[in-house]
Amino acid sequence: MRNPLNRGGDAAPVEPVDPEVARPLSVPARPELTGGRRVGVLLQHGFTGSPYSMKPWGRALAERGYAVEVPLLPGHGTSWEDCNTVGWQDWYAATSGAFAKLRTENDAVVVCGLSMGGSLVLRLAADHPDAVAGIVLVNPAVNSTRLDVKALPVLKRVVPSVPGIANDIKKPGVEELGYSRTPLRAADSMMREGWKPLRGHLPRITAPLLLFKSTVDRVVDPSSLEIIRSNVSSRDFTERMLTESYHVATLDNDAETIFEESAEFIARVTVAP
Repeated sequence: MRNPLNRGGDAAPVEPVDPEVARPLSVPARPELTGGRRVGVLLQHGFTGSPYSMKPWGRALAERGYAVEVPLLPGHGTSWEDCNTVGWQDWYAATSGAFAKLRTENDAVVVCGLSMGGSLVLRLAADHPDAVAGIVLVNPAVNSTRLDVKALPVLKRVVPSVPGIANDIKKPGVEELGYSRTPLRAADSMMREGWKPLRGHLPRITAPLLLFKSTVDRVVDPSSLEIIRSNVSSRDFTERMLTESYHVATLDNDAETIFEESAEFIARVTVAP
């Protein structure tokens, strides 16, 4: 969360997100391309973002025959005011619903997430260790070391939003098309109801894990990577540093690297025993 103590501009007009930008993506498996097995992949977008940031990745995987679900989180894809009416439990319920659909329709499921989407799928992996074949994370968020975050429980009651965190992208001319404001009630729910309990459950995670981390990330600080690395129980743990992308790496210069290497990882971890 950037500059949460800036109290200016809360009277700014609502800027609704284009419905086409926020539309979820759902593609069935093509087992003829994946050795006869049906393999599902869940891709979860981040806080104040939308499926737009994940669709290119999803389409790249669908072309390889994977079933793909890119759900829209409640309170997202409309306006930041709507986001302040929901919280972590709503987002986790939506993520869980997409995961359940993939489990029902496929032989194996891999879960992937960007930023807060990473914390949501990590929680899935902690809650369903026998049902997650693998995890792919891109700049996942499970913590913040910013001192001003401590003010959120009070600040959210007097200031509804602050300047947004969207569009941390190095590639010229590319935008995430997320919210221009950060809703503080929603941000507090993410950190207090989501991240805090999740950190205690990370040791439950045993699935193979591939983590992409941008060397320059102006949204998520390095503490999240350190916490994940130090606490998950995954013996198969791979880190890849992205030198040409900022936070929204799925739309940035290293996007093709993410698409290719995640596809190879998914193929490896979903091979029939």
